[in-house]
Amino acid sequence: MNNKKIRVLIVDDSLLSREIISMGISSAPNIEVVAKAEDAYDAADKIVKFKPDIMTCDVEMPKMNGIEFIKRLLPQYSIPIIVVSSVSEVVFDAMEAGAVDFVTKPDTESPNSVERFINELIRKINIAANANVISKQKAKQSVMEGNRKFNTDGIIAIGASTGGTEAIDKVLRALPQNIPGIVITQHIPPLFSTMFANRLNTQTKFRVKEAESGDIIESGTVLIAPGNKHMIIKKREDKYVAHVYDGDKVNGHCPSVDILFQSVAKEANNKAVGIILTGMGYDGAKGLLAMRRKGARTIGQDEESSVVYGMPKVAYEIGAVERQAPLMNIPLLLLSMLKAY
Repeated sequence: MNNKKIRVLIVDDSLLSREIISMGISSAPNIEVVAKAEDAYDAADKIVKFKPDIMTCDVEMPKMNGIEFIKRLLPQYSIPIIVVSSVSEVVFDAMEAGAVDFVTKPDTESPNSVERFINELIRKINIAANANVISKQKAKQSVMEGNRKFNTDGIIAIGASTGGTEAIDKVLRALPQNIPGIVITQHIPPLFSTMFANRLNTQTKFRVKEAESGDIIESGTVLIAPGNKHMIIKKREDKYVAHVYDGDKVNGHCPSVDILFQSVAKEANNKAVGIILTGMGYDGAKGLLAMRRKGARTIGQDEESSVVYGMPKVAYEIGAVERQAPLMNIPLLLLSMLKAY
């Protein structure tokens, strides 16, 4: 039995935040706070001295903000970083810089809010302890653009969790617009799902939006499942239409990847491609298997390129994954699977 505790460094310029985090996560028997730092320079010294397994890091700090710190730190120390920040789109900049996950700061006046925050942070520390810190060196991606035409009467469904926001961004940036419509379930809180969709809308070639019931899934469009709502697809005549609804968590998540994939299996049969990306747990594996059994093509991200090789691993082990590939190869693999005119 492994009794080794997860050693955590807390970086935050707020003394109150440092103490709330420290007292909260120390209640977990397998977590030890080895040091606390008030800014990036203090943190750099304490990383060398205490050799933590995980670092929690605020974004807005004096002297050097958290995003710049992450960019400078990771080439030297491959340490999983969880960003702890207020509700803001800057968390996606931190993820792009190399953080593995994020948690929103609580309302310190609300005990329930603090308790939920601590429970979520403990959960994500345990996930991050097994995370693969991916090198941010730019890998060249080449995809077929322009000349090739695709049959757009199908649908592409993508599911992801920890590390997924960056993985999805990379896949979409490498794809041409003239492919079938895309639906995505990423495990993400409310508000952040809207920010994530808006960010992808400005940074990719696609029209990306947070899904609403009645949205048509068509070529050039990407729909993101809203935080705390499930998304399914329905076929109406010759079109696929999104439907979002409140529901209980499935496999511990709402939105659930399984819920989306199972609806795609039912409605699209062999006119679909399913892709399961990095993430902890097993959500999406059974849904992807259902898709494959209905004739859909399926892709799973490989272990080396996954931040957390959980969801794609389970999917691969149960036979849901037709082809496994590194993240940078998934766009070309997807295009090769799409039926061309």
